[in-house]
Amino acid sequence: MMSGNCWGAELRIAGWILLALALAHGPAKAEDSQVKLGPTPDWVVPSELMPVPEGASGLLFVRRQDIVAHLDDQGQAQYLGYRMRLLHSNALQLGNISIAWNPASGPPVVHMINVHRNGETIDVLKNASFEILRREDQLEAAMLDGVLTAVLRVPDLRVGDELEVGLTTRSNDATLAKNESGILFLLPSPQPGRFHVGLSWDEGQKPNVRMTPDMAVAARTGDRRIDFLFDNPVTLTPPKDAPARYQWQRVVEFSDFADWATVSRHFAPLFAKAAHIAEGSSLKDEARRIAAAHVRPFDRAAAALKMVQQDVRYIYVGLGSGNLTPATADETWQRRYGDCKGKTALLLGLLAELGIEAEAVVVNNQGNDDGFDERLPNPALFDHVLVRARIDGTQYWLDGTLPPVAAPSLDPVIDYRWVLPLSARGSALEQRAWRPAARPDEVTLYEIDARAGFDQPALVTNMTITRGIAGLQQQVQMSGLSADQLLGALRQEIVGDTWQTVDRAEWHYDQKAGASILTIVGTWDVDWENDSGGARSLALPGGGFNPPEKRVRPPEQNQDLPYYNKPEFDCRVTTVRLPATTKAANWTFKSGIDNHIFGRNYYRAFDLRDGSIRMIRGLRVDSREIDAAGARQDNGRIAAFDNSKGWIFYEPLGDVAPSPARKLVPSTYDIDWTADNVPCLPPAAF
Repeated sequence: MMSGNCWGAELRIAGWILLALALAHGPAKAEDSQVKLGPTPDWVVPSELMPVPEGASGLLFVRRQDIVAHLDDQGQAQYLGYRMRLLHSNALQLGNISIAWNPASGPPVVHMINVHRNGETIDVLKNASFEILRREDQLEAAMLDGVLTAVLRVPDLRVGDELEVGLTTRSNDATLAKNESGILFLLPSPQPGRFHVGLSWDEGQKPNVRMTPDMAVAARTGDRRIDFLFDNPVTLTPPKDAPARYQWQRVVEFSDFADWATVSRHFAPLFAKAAHIAEGSSLKDEARRIAAAHVRPFDRAAAALKMVQQDVRYIYVGLGSGNLTPATADETWQRRYGDCKGKTALLLGLLAELGIEAEAVVVNNQGNDDGFDERLPNPALFDHVLVRARIDGTQYWLDGTLPPVAAPSLDPVIDYRWVLPLSARGSALEQRAWRPAARPDEVTLYEIDARAGFDQPALVTNMTITRGIAGLQQQVQMSGLSADQLLGALRQEIVGDTWQTVDRAEWHYDQKAGASILTIVGTWDVDWENDSGGARSLALPGGGFNPPEKRVRPPEQNQDLPYYNKPEFDCRVTTVRLPATTKAANWTFKSGIDNHIFGRNYYRAFDLRDGSIRMIRGLRVDSREIDAAGARQDNGRIAAFDNSKGWIFYEPLGDVAPSPARKLVPSTYDIDWTADNVPCLPPAAF
C-alpha cells in the first residue's frame, strides 16, 4: 500500500514547536555521522530567562525556549535551545535527549547540555556522550531513509533541576536548488513559560513570509530576521467542527518559491529524466509485450499499472538524493522495489512507450489539504505522488503503490481537495470538485432465514461489500489467507451470543465493482422479543439511526464559521424470511425515514412480499460543509428526529392489508448489490 510520506518532506517536532523542513540530499561524509560540539551560531539571540513563579505546578516550567530557522547559501539551519525547571517526576523523561538527522546534511552541532541545581551549573558533556544509532527501525514500514539518531541520557537528573540544551541541525537539499520553504508552529497548548520562535536569513536570502493574525500581532521585525515572543501563551482551542482551513493558528510560513507553478516547473524535469527508458533496456521489451497483448489504450495502461503494482514491491527510499528525487525507471525495475516516486517514474516511462499521455501529480494522503490554496508554495505540504493519464479523451488516476487490483480509475482512491500536476510549463494548484458518493463505501447485507420457526436457529448469510482504501486494506490482509485460515479466524472472532455457528466463509476482491467482498454463512440464535399473546418482535440489525448531535460552539469561538461533515455513504440491507407458519397479514414494521438534516440524507424503507420482510437503510453525506445558519436551523429539528430501531412485529390475530403506497424494496438476493446503482437512497437523491 501507499506510504503516508513517500514524497520526501518531513515534519520535525522540536520541543513544542512543529517545523516543516525538507530532509537533505547528497553524499554523506564519515564525519557527518557524528555529533559535533560547537558554539551557538551568531544568528541566534536567545531570549532572556523568565523567572519561575512561586508555587509553579504541573510537569515543568519553561524558563526559555528558542526555535530559530536560518536561511543561508548552504540551505537551512534549525536551532533549538531551552532551559526548563523540572517540577514533576514525569518530566525527568526530558533527560533522554535524542537528535535525528540525515548525515548528508552535515552533522548536528550541540552547543550545551547543562543541569542547573542550587546555584551550581553541571556540564553534562564533560562526563557523558551521545550514542549513535542508525535508525532503520522503520524497515517494518518499508522505509529506508538513512537517518541517524544520537541518544544521550542525562545522569542524576532530579526533580527541581533546570535542564538547559542548545543544538543546531541542518537541511541542505540539492534537489530544491536552494529554494527553501518551511513552517513554524507554536502549538495550541504549550507548557507555561517563555517561547521564542524566530526566522532569520543571510543577505540576499530573504524568503516570502506569511503568518496567521495571532502571530502577526507578536511579530518583531529586525535586520534580516523576524522574531515572535510569547510569555505564558494562552491555550488556543480550534473552532469546533470547523473545516481544516480554519484550524490554522499560530503559524508562520516561509518560502522561496514564487508560486505553485514554480514548484511544478521545478520538479517536472526530475520525473521526465527519471521516466526516460534507455535504448536496450528490458523495459522496452516489457512495453512491447504489453502492446502486443492488448489493443485498447485503457487495457494497455491497466496492464502497465498492474506490472508496477505487482512486480515492484514498495519500499520508501530516502537515502542520498532519494528524498525528493525519483529513482530512474530502469533502476527501479532492476532492483524490483521503489517508493511512490520511483514507481511513478517507472509507470510514466511505460506509458510513454505505449503512446499514452500522462503526468505526475503530487497529493496529500493525510486528508488535511483543505486550505492549501491559502498556503505559501511548499513541497512539504505534499506526501505522495501518482500518475494522471489521458486515455481516449478521459482522465484516469493510476497509483503504482496500491495493490494490483486497483485499476485506472476516474477518481483517485483518496478524495483529494487540492493536487499539483508537475509539468514543464508549470501548473497551478488544482482544486478537485467534490460531489456526494454515487456508490456506498460499505454495504452490509443480512439474509435471516427464519422459516423453520421462532424457536429454531435461523440460517444467516451476511455479505459485506467494502470500497475505497478500507476495501484495498482488506485485500492486502485477506488475499494471503487460505480458506481454512479465514474460516478459523472468523469462527474465533464472531461465534458467541448471536452467531452460533460459522459454516462457510468466502472472500474475494471484485475489480469491476472496486470492492472487497466477504460472505459469511452460519446460524443465529435470533433474539425475538416474546410479546404478550404469542406476538413477537425483532429489531433488525443496522435498522436505526443515532440522532445527530447539535452543531454548536463555545461562545468565545466564531459562531459564523461553517461546520464540517466527513464524507460517508453507508448502506444496510436486511431480509427476513418469515416463519412458514405465519401469514403476511400478521406482520407489520416500523415507518420509513427520508430525512435531510445537517447535510446528511437519512433513509429507511420496508417492504413485505414473497414471504419476506425487506429493509434498506442508507446514510449519505450530501454536503461536506454546512453553513452556520443552516446548522442553527437544524439544531431545532433534532427533537423530531426519528431514531427508532428497525422493528418488525408479528401479531397472530393481526390482519393487515398491503399499503398501496408501499415502496418496492429489493431483498438481499433480488439484485446485484455490488452494482453502481443500488437503491440505498431514494431515487431523487441521485
